[in-house]
Amino acid sequence: MADSAADKANEKVKGAYDASSIQVLEGLESVRKRPGMYIGSTDINGLHHLVYEAVDNSVDEALAGYCTRISIVVNSDGSATVSDNGRGIPFDMMPQFNKTALEVVMTKLHAGGKFDKKSYKVSGGLHGVGVSVVNGLSATMAVEVRRDGKVCRQRYEKGVPVTPVEFVGTATAGESGTTVTFAPDATIFETVDFNFDILSSRLRELAFLNTGLEISIRDERSGKEHSFRYDGGIKSFVGFINQNKKALHDAIYLSGQKNGTSVEAAMQYNESYLPNIFSFVNTINTTEGGTHLSGFRTALTRTINSYAEKHNLLDKDAKISSEDTLEGLSAVIAVKVPEPQFEGQTKRKLGNSEVKGVVDSIVGPSLSAFFEENPKVARAIVEKCANAATAREAARKAKDLVRRKTLFEGSSLPGKLADCSSTNPDECELFIVEGDSAGGSCKQARNREYQAVLPLKGKILNVEKARLHKVFSSKEIVALASAIGTGVGDDFDIKKARYRRTILMCDADVDGSHIRTLLLTFFFRYMKPLIEAGYICIAQPPLYKVTKGRKDYYVYNDAKLAELLQQVGEDGAALQRYKGLGEMNPEQLWSTTMNPGTRALVKVNVDDAVEADKIFTLLMGEEVEPRREFIEQHALEVKNLDV
Repeated sequence: MADSAADKANEKVKGAYDASSIQVLEGLESVRKRPGMYIGSTDINGLHHLVYEAVDNSVDEALAGYCTRISIVVNSDGSATVSDNGRGIPFDMMPQFNKTALEVVMTKLHAGGKFDKKSYKVSGGLHGVGVSVVNGLSATMAVEVRRDGKVCRQRYEKGVPVTPVEFVGTATAGESGTTVTFAPDATIFETVDFNFDILSSRLRELAFLNTGLEISIRDERSGKEHSFRYDGGIKSFVGFINQNKKALHDAIYLSGQKNGTSVEAAMQYNESYLPNIFSFVNTINTTEGGTHLSGFRTALTRTINSYAEKHNLLDKDAKISSEDTLEGLSAVIAVKVPEPQFEGQTKRKLGNSEVKGVVDSIVGPSLSAFFEENPKVARAIVEKCANAATAREAARKAKDLVRRKTLFEGSSLPGKLADCSSTNPDECELFIVEGDSAGGSCKQARNREYQAVLPLKGKILNVEKARLHKVFSSKEIVALASAIGTGVGDDFDIKKARYRRTILMCDADVDGSHIRTLLLTFFFRYMKPLIEAGYICIAQPPLYKVTKGRKDYYVYNDAKLAELLQQVGEDGAALQRYKGLGEMNPEQLWSTTMNPGTRALVKVNVDDAVEADKIFTLLMGEEVEPRREFIEQHALEVKNLDV
C-alpha cells in the first residue's frame, strides 16, 4: 500500500495535469512567449515585419481618406520611428477597462477600430493585433498622439506601460496624427539591425498601391533616404517593373467594384518570355497569390481566346492556354476586401472564394471592351500568346524526351554527378562547380556521406533570353535539374528536392561571377521556391593565402587582408591571390570552403522581388543600353579586375 501511494505521488509530480498546470498569460506575455505565431519568425523577416505592422496602421488611415503622409526613420540608436498625419489614436477613457483607448490599443490584443467597419471600410493591418504585437516585442516603445488640440504620450517596456498617458502639449489647429518609436527586443530577435533596402522595397510598394500617398524613409545611420509618391498608382507600378524591357504596348488599367470589393489591375506585355505578376489584398503583398489572382488569370485567358476566335486570329482548333497568356506579362492585381481570409498569419495567400468571381466579372468585361476599342494592341497580345502556345508545344515535346530518358523521374542521374551516400535530403548538400578540374578537386575534398558534387561544363544557357523549349534542350540545365530532383516549370515540386542545400561554388574571377549570375538567373526564373525556402547558397572560397614562415593564413576579403598584413608585418610574407578553385589542393578546399565547421556560406534570399527582377533583366536581358549605363555608373566600384 505504501509503495503504491508513493508511486502515485511520484507520478503526479512527474506528469500531473490538473488546474495547477494551466497558465494564463496576461497582457502581451503570449506574444513574447510565441512571437512566431504573430509575425511569422524572429529572424530578419520578423524584425522588418514590426515596421510593416506600424506602417500598416498609418496606411489604414490613408485608405480611410484621413492620411496623406507617412514618415519612417531608422534612428542612429537602431530604433525605428513611424509617423503619420492621420486622425490619431483616440485617447479618451474606456470605462469598461478604466484605461484610455490609447493604452488599450497599445497593450491589448484584438483591440482596435477595424471590427465594425464604421471607422475603416477595409484595412491592411492584423485587425487590431499589429501595433500591440510590435509593443510586446520591443524593449522600449513610445507613442505620441496629436488630436483634438492636444498632444499626449505614453512609454512602454516589453509591452508594459511605464508611464501613464500624459498630456504634454497643445496641437496646432488642424494638426493630428500618431508617432510611434520602438526598439526591437534583442533577446527575442536574431538581429535587431534594420535593413534600409528591405524597408524601402515595401514602402515603394505601398506608395504604388495608394495613389497620391507620400511615404518617406530616412536612415540616420547611413544618411540614405527615399521619398515615394506615385499619382499613377499601379499603372506606374507596371511601368516601373517593365522599365528595362521592350514593351509591346502602353500599360492597360482596369478597375471596378462589386459587393463591397474593389478591384484594380494593370498589365503590360513585353518581348521577354517570363511573367512578372504581383498581387495585393488591402495593400498586403500576397506572394503566394490566391483567389484574386486566379480570377484575373481566368478572365485574361477567356478574354484573349474569345477575341482571337471572334476575329479569326488563330489556326483551326488552336487554343491559347492560361500558361501562354503569362509569357512576357507584367501585371499588378490589387483588391480591397472588407473581410479578407488569409491562409497563414503573415498573409501570403488569399482564401476568399467569392473574390475569384468578383475579379473575373470585373476584369473580363473591362478587358474585352478595351480590346474592341484598341484592336492593334489586342492583335499584338494575341500574336504574343499564340507564339507562346507554339513554343509550349515544342517545350512539351522536349519535356517528353527528357522524361523518356527518366532524368526528371530520379531513377537515372547525370553521369557527371558524384552523389553522396546518404538518402536523407535534410542532411545532404549539392555543390555546383565550374569545370572538370575544380570538380575533381571538390570530389576529392568532400565528405562522401552527405556532400554531392556536380561539375558543369562552361557557361550554362542564359534563360533570360530563352523560351522554355530551349531550356529543356540544354544538357547542363537538364543535368542540374535532374540532380536536384524537383523538376522545372509546371513539373516543379519542392518536396522532391534531393538536397536541402544547393551550393554554388564558382571561381573568384570574372568568368566565375558570370557563371554564378547565370545560375542565379535560372534558379530565380524557374526554381524560385528553392530560393524562398533557403535551399540555395553561395560558397565563399578564400581570395588570398598569406604565408609567413611555415604558417598559412586564408583571407576572404580585402579588409581582412589589410588587417592581417598589419598583424604579421608585410616584410617576408608571401601573398597569393586565388582566381580558381583548382589552385587549391583538396585539403585546402575542404578546410576553407567545404567543411561545415569552418566554412562561410551566403544564403540567397529574395528580399525585394521587384528589384531582383529589375537586376536580372538589366544584367541578362535583351536590352543593351540599360546594361551599358549600369556598367558606366558602377565602373569605379570594381575591384580585382581581371585583364
